Amino acid sequence: MTKPKMSGAKAIIESLYREKVEVIFGYPGGAVLPLYDELYDSDIRHILVRHEQAAAHAADGYSRATGKAGVCLATSGPGATNLVTGIATAYMDSVPVIAITGQVPRSLIGYDAFQEANITGITLPITKHNYLVQDSKDIPVIIKEAFYIAQTGRPGPVLIDVPKDTQSEIMEFEYPAEIKMRGYKPTYTGNEQQVKKAASLILKAEKPVLYVGGGIIISNATEELRSLAESIMAPVTTTLMGMGAFPSGHPLSLGMLGMHGTRYANYAVQESDLIIAIGVRFDDRVTGKISAFAPNARIIHLDIDPAEIGKNVRVDLPIVGDAKNILKTLLKYVRQEQVRTEAWTRKIEAWKKEYPLTYKKDNLLRPQFVVEQISETCPDAIIVTEVGQNQMWAAQYFNYKNPRTFISSGGLGTMGYGFPASMGAKVGRPESTVIDIAGDGSFQMNSQELATVVQNDIPVIVAILNNGFLGMVRQWQELFFNKRFSATCLEGSVDFVKLAEAYGALGLRVTKKSDVKDAIMEAVKSERPTIIDFVVEKQENVSPMVPAGAAINEILDLE
Repeated sequence: MTKPKMSGAKAIIESLYREKVEVIFGYPGGAVLPLYDELYDSDIRHILVRHEQAAAHAADGYSRATGKAGVCLATSGPGATNLVTGIATAYMDSVPVIAITGQVPRSLIGYDAFQEANITGITLPITKHNYLVQDSKDIPVIIKEAFYIAQTGRPGPVLIDVPKDTQSEIMEFEYPAEIKMRGYKPTYTGNEQQVKKAASLILKAEKPVLYVGGGIIISNATEELRSLAESIMAPVTTTLMGMGAFPSGHPLSLGMLGMHGTRYANYAVQESDLIIAIGVRFDDRVTGKISAFAPNARIIHLDIDPAEIGKNVRVDLPIVGDAKNILKTLLKYVRQEQVRTEAWTRKIEAWKKEYPLTYKKDNLLRPQFVVEQISETCPDAIIVTEVGQNQMWAAQYFNYKNPRTFISSGGLGTMGYGFPASMGAKVGRPESTVIDIAGDGSFQMNSQELATVVQNDIPVIVAILNNGFLGMVRQWQELFFNKRFSATCLEGSVDFVKLAEAYGALGLRVTKKSDVKDAIMEAVKSERPTIIDFVVEKQENVSPMVPAGAAINEILDLE
């Protein structure tokens, strides 16, 4: 059978079709002109962002909301380097993103040509894998491999750097039916003997705690998690990336743990005799002082990435594999007998009553109240966040019921992430209400994407918790630097209502508690890109708070 001949650029588009790609977020430039010329006749939707970083974040948000790989595209040199923060964000949070970059012609590589950057070298530490296309005939295999690597095992971003001349080169196209890669064989099933040992530990435990993260959501294991929790009557605490893995309103939910976690989650972990950790990496924001973390507990750690097991904390029982598969096997054994944890359950209920998440209730417009009103008004919304105080309040005060409804930059903590990520989430799930809970500082890092959402009719809602400060940095300065507020006051910020209107979006401002719900409903009903400027208390702090380097039960009293 004769293989069709086409340009390398056409081969890229054809390969993306084969991977069922529906949308690309990108920004053109000289080194990708052949590819953009092929996109002109393509059925793949291209969304022109206003900054390449936003393309990477939008592809990331699209992926987290849908479970599919997101795709972004940029030219060589500064176009490619502008993707770096977004790629690093996806890498830290295990998000499958395919980044395609243009490169100078092969004959010019290494000679400091105009808009040349060694993007494969730059991104080596922040990609799961990357490629420099040396021959156009390799394009189909490279793209097939890239999607396979990005979406299997522990997911992550893959970059494909394509020299301009390979895009114009004519080649014979053949897309591989399957990929077999020596040395890359993720473990999915888990060792059954280890699972049996885990069941034995669980059935002996008197104070078990399920500590779960993004791995539950990635593996679509939320139902299995719920079944396990209810079978053994173990409370469940989640990482920031695990929000939505277990319903916030469930009686066994402890909410988030760690630096800004609930007191009862932190107390439960510290007093537990068995931590069942699933799809988590024991990062410093969760563990606090590692030597003091869960001192009385044995630790079972289930993760698909063996490099994470034992990396930060001692592990008594490691199990490598996919969370969904392992939990299905585990459930067969733990359902065999009744686990007796009544006293533990009563103690946790007492902690919940004694130390609820709370804030001062008065006539002032406080950010926690705004998030609660968003939760009541739009209970099924996809919540995307920026980074800082807004992120923590969104984690604490919205009632998450389902996976893939909380999207945030966890590991890298990237300011400016939320707005473009919300754009990607809305494109991926257009039937859902998508709300970016933002800070006035973080939003301004990518506010130019208002042009993108207006041009492409992407009706996301941005709820700015506007306190006139870089709030989380200000909070640390208040608590640990004698209230010396160095470079954290955002005087001179733009009028967000006028900014929205200048781009053709809807702009609303709220200064009173009584107007909060009406503004949210107006934004939803408008079906337009909307900014709501909530002018909140300037020096409100996120509470609870564990100081850096302290044990997670050493909680500051900020009331």
